[in-house]
Amino acid sequence: MKVAYCSLLVFVITLRGCFLSDAYIDPTYGFVEVMLNQSNFEYQKPYDTPLDQRYSYQNGTHRFWVYADDKPFSLGSNTQPRTEIRILPDYSSGIWQFEGMAFVPNGTSGATIVQIHGAAHGNTTILLRIFNGDMRYYSTPVIATNLYDKWFKLNLIHDVDGGKVAVFIDNEERFKIHDQGPSMLHFKFGVYGAPRNISYYMESRWKDVKIYKKC
Repeated sequence: MKVAYCSLLVFVITLRGCFLSDAYIDPTYGFVEVMLNQSNFEYQKPYDTPLDQRYSYQNGTHRFWVYADDKPFSLGSNTQPRTEIRILPDYSSGIWQFEGMAFVPNGTSGATIVQIHGAAHGNTTILLRIFNGDMRYYSTPVIATNLYDKWFKLNLIHDVDGGKVAVFIDNEERFKIHDQGPSMLHFKFGVYGAPRNISYYMESRWKDVKIYKKC
């Protein structure tokens, strides 16, 4: 893994690029990209099912799907069915960002499509779920509506030291909340069934997935 470091030559940037609170901006402004390759991806899928029966990668697009009666990712686990990619490395401080283009087909409901796993209180810092075409923070509140059958850009920013998480959709800040406390953390994307009110078939597609760190 290679990390793009900040240049020693400091450029003047506008204050607008430095805060999470601005809407209609490039959320990655002031960040540097963490270069990813295949070794940064850890696949999780029903333990009794071959990966190629729940995941494909073609023409730059990750496609994940799972059924409500699939097994969990490991024998003995009491978690819901999932097909996800866990992104390495883990992080525990600083300001980190996930970015990707997402697509959720009509009919998928009750599915987490991206999350930050790990927290001082609980198992996760944030889950973004699709219910009937709307994106929710866990089960409530609603962050965005009418997301079925179209590509949308999603940026998830975690300021660990400041204890805040922000969600941007198509470069507009839609949601901000305090996190669940510092821990060893990592981003995951794909499809993961919620505890209840889920569709039998769940799918998400992703492309142009990147990780950034604040310089």
